[in-house]
Amino acid sequence: MENWIEIKGKVKKGYGVASGKALDPRFPNGTIEIQKPFFSQLGLDLSQYFPGTINISIAPYKYQIKQPKYTFRNLKWAEAEPAEDFSFCDCQILLTTGKSQSGLIYYPHPETKPEHFQTPDTLEIITYFISELKYGNELTVAVNTKQININ
Repeated sequence: MENWIEIKGKVKKGYGVASGKALDPRFPNGTIEIQKPFFSQLGLDLSQYFPGTINISIAPYKYQIKQPKYTFRNLKWAEAEPAEDFSFCDCQILLTTGKSQSGLIYYPHPETKPEHFQTPDTLEIITYFISELKYGNELTVAVNTKQININ
């Protein structure tokens, strides 16, 4: 895969807001479930993916979004929340079983995000449900270097 690099990471616990595990009354089914129809109207269909994110620390490395596959600006997805900017980049999760599955790096722009900030080494990935994944598991993520920079 030209322009792709692999980086090792570790699954870490997130806030639980994207999936609804946080039991935040504002987002009972999670933010991703609420956002899906808005993204779909703008041309990004996330219906095949699990409505939550896998948080992967790539420390000591950090990342910067360069040229995302999708960017949506000023998206007002929740009545009581301010509009946000979102970007998505292609990725592949390489599982220890030798299988890989496609996904997207989900990047709510921190400058427009009201709360639940991620550290600069944490990739939030939307993909299919992976039942065997546990916090602390190591895995490899492949990213497109035209879309995202790892340093």
